[in-house]
Amino acid sequence: MRNFRAIRAGAALGAVAVALLSTSANAQQANTGGATADAEASAEITVTGTRIRRPDLESNSPLTSVGEQEVRYQGAVNAEMMLARLPQFTADANENVSNGSDGSAQINLRNLGSNRVLTLINGQRILSSQATDINFVPTALIERVDVVTGGASAVYGSDAMSGVVNFILRDHLDGLRLDAQTSFAQHTNDNAYVRGLVSARGYQLAPRNVFDGGKQDVNGAFGKNFADGRGNVTVYGGYRHTAPVLQATRDYSSCALNASGPSALVCGGSSNTTYGTFAPLEGPSKDLGSLTNARDGSKSWVLYDDSYAYNYSPTNYLQRADERYTGGGSASFEIAPVAKLYGSFMWMKDHTFSQVAPSALFLGTTFTLPCNNPLMSAGQQAALCGPTAGTAATIDTLIGYRLNGAYSRRDDLRHQDYRYNGGVKGDLGHGFSYDVGYLYALSRYNETYLNNVDNVKAQRALDVVSVGGVPTCRSKIDGTDPACVPIDIFRADGITTDQAQYLFSPSNTAGRNTLEVFSGSISGDLGTFGIQSPWATRGAGLAVGVERRRETLNFTADEVAKQGGSADIDGSITVNEAYGELELPLIANVPFIHDLTVNGGLRYSSYTNRQGSTGTDSRYKAWTYKGELTWSPIDGARLRASYNHAIRAPNISELFGARGIGNVSLSDPCAGAAPKASLSACKLTGVSDAQYGHIIQCPAETCSQSFGGNPAVKPEVGDTYTFGVVLTPKQLPGFSLSVDYYHIKVKGYISSLDPSLVVSQCQTTGNPYYCGLFRRDPRSGALFGTNGYVVGSTLNTGYLLTSGIDVAAAYATRIGRLGKLDANVVGTWLEQQVKEPLPGLGSYDCKGYFGYSCGQPNPNWRHVARLTWSVPGDKATLSLAWRHFAATRLSTSSSNEFLKDAGPISIINARIPAYDYFDLATTVTVAKQLQFRAGINNLTDKSPPAIASGVLASFGNGNTYPGVYDPMGRTMFFGATLTF
Repeated sequence: MRNFRAIRAGAALGAVAVALLSTSANAQQANTGGATADAEASAEITVTGTRIRRPDLESNSPLTSVGEQEVRYQGAVNAEMMLARLPQFTADANENVSNGSDGSAQINLRNLGSNRVLTLINGQRILSSQATDINFVPTALIERVDVVTGGASAVYGSDAMSGVVNFILRDHLDGLRLDAQTSFAQHTNDNAYVRGLVSARGYQLAPRNVFDGGKQDVNGAFGKNFADGRGNVTVYGGYRHTAPVLQATRDYSSCALNASGPSALVCGGSSNTTYGTFAPLEGPSKDLGSLTNARDGSKSWVLYDDSYAYNYSPTNYLQRADERYTGGGSASFEIAPVAKLYGSFMWMKDHTFSQVAPSALFLGTTFTLPCNNPLMSAGQQAALCGPTAGTAATIDTLIGYRLNGAYSRRDDLRHQDYRYNGGVKGDLGHGFSYDVGYLYALSRYNETYLNNVDNVKAQRALDVVSVGGVPTCRSKIDGTDPACVPIDIFRADGITTDQAQYLFSPSNTAGRNTLEVFSGSISGDLGTFGIQSPWATRGAGLAVGVERRRETLNFTADEVAKQGGSADIDGSITVNEAYGELELPLIANVPFIHDLTVNGGLRYSSYTNRQGSTGTDSRYKAWTYKGELTWSPIDGARLRASYNHAIRAPNISELFGARGIGNVSLSDPCAGAAPKASLSACKLTGVSDAQYGHIIQCPAETCSQSFGGNPAVKPEVGDTYTFGVVLTPKQLPGFSLSVDYYHIKVKGYISSLDPSLVVSQCQTTGNPYYCGLFRRDPRSGALFGTNGYVVGSTLNTGYLLTSGIDVAAAYATRIGRLGKLDANVVGTWLEQQVKEPLPGLGSYDCKGYFGYSCGQPNPNWRHVARLTWSVPGDKATLSLAWRHFAATRLSTSSSNEFLKDAGPISIINARIPAYDYFDLATTVTVAKQLQFRAGINNLTDKSPPAIASGVLASFGNGNTYPGVYDPMGRTMFFGATLTF
């Protein structure tokens, strides 16, 4: 099932008090924590990560704030890609993921998984937890983005395990704002090694120079104040278009790279080929291995080898086609200070296509062939059936037969999201205010999978007899399927257009997610009642509230989709919560204590989970809490520490998701004529003596794993510790520095076991738990298809742990008549990124590694730095950014037993070197109302690393990690903003 969430783990070197990658104004905004609420002339602000409102509030948790100017300098039209540049984030679902994409965009904070970061818009949940989609955020309206590290469940409830990302949007305009931007990619294909591999196989080379990947983004917003400023109405609308890019256009992705021993790569591919691959499960050819149709087009079979492999890469999308519309508005009106009405509406319609290689009769499905099929030659009939050749006897066989390039599979993905909220808030007097509101969000998801072979039709098209010398489907003769067209798979490229069209049956799935929140809160200054420390200059701050949240999912699949493994899902999660937060200033303005403040928060949550279709339900209760301390020994220096105890409740799919079989990147060590694993090791996985040495390998290093929900899973529990220092010395105006240590541990995390880990642990240790997770096809022993797989159902597993240090620094200075310079840097040092798959059965650390069990690269150090020159009057700026990723190693080079045996040793892909990208941008203000911007990202057109496809795990595509390394090459953008 697509569209609904997954899992992972990350690290770094603390961020606060500075606005990453922006001007000094933005840096100062981060120092104060940043307002998340009204643009009205209110002295009170709310910092992301707390519910307390007061004029001088500062963040006690590490907080990074990205300002709107950084959005301009990046030319960002995708919010998720903008955040993925920050060293605290790891790339997740994005526009460069094609196969298996659900069309959504996600963010992954601390590499703990996109489902463990809570995403907000103006301080409220963006959408339901299962349908969170960053595409919903109108990038042109972003005022800033606040990123809070660590658990925040005591403040916001479930999901804030790794932290909170709060998009602050302009929702209070007085005037007209128009914005437009266009961009494209330019790349020179000069990877001589890969181009040599492509030429050696006779495949078509990628063009030497390409200009493609165009994007257009147009947005408008209008706001108007009325009633002497007591009311405001703001509306907005936007359109974004992204052109598709094929993998054939880049040399590193133009063929499927496979390992050729430890020291070389080769253009390989899939054993589901246009020649046709056959693995009989019985008959005289049963033990010969795979057979294939001869290259010369004759109806004869020869033994299959890798030279027949199909290059499935060229027609895959490296960048998906996408079209997005956004719209909405907000309104507010102050009846009196005690009552201000407010409301907002947001809408998004997104339509994207994913495209991958043409469909096939895929190996893994058992087909039955009649021995008298008239489309077979006599030699093929004899090789398949032996003495029963030419009779009505049947033989079961695995078949891999690929259609030609004119029939690429296309996944038509459509999202439509609605979100509205309304309420009343006001001043209660004595420094207290209240807010009572309602939020409703609806997410609709529709998918139509096109050009995919229907196995039911394929079987009918193979069950062919001769009628008057004319090959005819038996189903046409008996009337069960009069439209049936026989298919000729017994010679290379034998399927005609008419035959292909008959085989296709579009499949359809649809999802409907809702989020409903009723909330009420009171916040105020207890100092107005005399509740204040005798040594402090201000009173205690208090925030209390209640919330009722309900999420629902209804996912349906048609019969064709169910045949392919999808299933209907329904369920609901209802939670009732109450929370309180108290901030108590203890001491102020005495020697060595400029300020000493403590903060504590507590939340009680009661969950009820139910699946209506089965009557299954579960209930649990949870307490979350936090404690924070901040000490300023002198003005301009602040020390802070925090502890957060957080939870993440399982979502509906994790609880009630139907069970099915899906593809995973994996190689079966027990397959082939000379298996890598011994007979004794393979027998532990269910291989028989007779099967050993005769099991077909997973096609294109893609095996199968089961999936499905588990109503018994319980919430994950996370504990976060942070310690940091913030320096803003008066002796050095314009300078700020923050250094923060973080330590996050998630216990009982909800997941399935990594299949490569299951294979390696069973093979090397013989642990009966891991070996018991194999379900081999009883006839073929294969580990793919509907009858062969690794068990991967949802369960509470071991723990995730990540720790590190975030560093953020900024300095702004004037340079006389030349204007001013702004410099800032945010970096993350990863101390550890540990996963324990099962309690008590060992763990592994992915710090500095990539591939297999470790997934995307986890560099020891990442940073983003920016230097900006502004001419006098800020009429023009020139800005240079430097993005750095430290080198990483293939996980199999580790000495850890969980990692070293998870895949083959590789010399050529043993290490990804350090990567540095430079981005140049400029803005020019022509008049007060008009500003132009332009930029070049990846100024040097640096190509991403070319990696064997079998190494790639989560979010790999086109032989690389396109969310980590720039996949398109040099990109250029031009934009303008007009305001009245």
